[in-house]
Amino acid sequence: MDLKDKVVVLTGGASGIGKATALMIARENVKAIAVADRDEQTEAVCEAMNHDLGRTVMIAFRGDVVDESFREGVFQTMEERFGPVTLCVPAAGITRDRLSVKIAKRNGSIVPDIYAEEDFRRVLDVDLVAPVYWALRTVASVAVHRANRGMGAWAPDESMQGAIVLIGSVSSAGNRGQISYATAKAGLEGAQATLAKEAIFYGVRCAIIHPGFTDTPMVRALGDDIIRENVLPNTQLRRLIRPDEIASAIVFMLQNSAVSGSLWADAGWHPQA
Repeated sequence: MDLKDKVVVLTGGASGIGKATALMIARENVKAIAVADRDEQTEAVCEAMNHDLGRTVMIAFRGDVVDESFREGVFQTMEERFGPVTLCVPAAGITRDRLSVKIAKRNGSIVPDIYAEEDFRRVLDVDLVAPVYWALRTVASVAVHRANRGMGAWAPDESMQGAIVLIGSVSSAGNRGQISYATAKAGLEGAQATLAKEAIFYGVRCAIIHPGFTDTPMVRALGDDIIRENVLPNTQLRRLIRPDEIASAIVFMLQNSAVSGSLWADAGWHPQA
């Protein structure tokens, strides 16, 4: 699928994989990219990227990706200014890592210290619920545009109408200390498989990429000791993946209409039991 003149919505675009992906998509001559992020530097990041690109393609939106009204405002603004949104990469994500059950001593008694439900729900909201709904709203944008032109079900002799790439993780297979993150990323696999079957009615593909440990602020927050002792030894490349390596794979998935399932970009990740 040619990305030229497409309208894109991308969350988490102020840093990491999201920022690298926004830049790489922009180089395919898309019409505009909505960069949605709660980072206070979102506007400055978009301005810098536009300067480097030599044109205004990044449109900054600052807000919480979980907020329904924020999401709807992004889509309405993009649709009114540029037309239907046909590409979506919901890349915003967080972690709240710790062991799920520990033991603590309080007032002389041994008590369980269980992973906070508040943290669990927040991770699921950001990493599972939000990306699904940004994806659904993209399908809706295409569907309404088709309906307004009197078009129904997509036919194979048409060009592909849109594409979505969800951001999974190698942690979807389970990872010590990531009860909430692993659950969210595993949930995205089911969402992708379902949406791929439904969205093709409108000519929209949905795929998912599972990155390994990538050199992003979220991974760096683990700390150098954990990265050196627990991550790199279990990675065949013996280094963190570069964000542009994941971004390149995402652009490939958007462009190649034969890609409809999952792609593992894990740098040979094989965790110990």
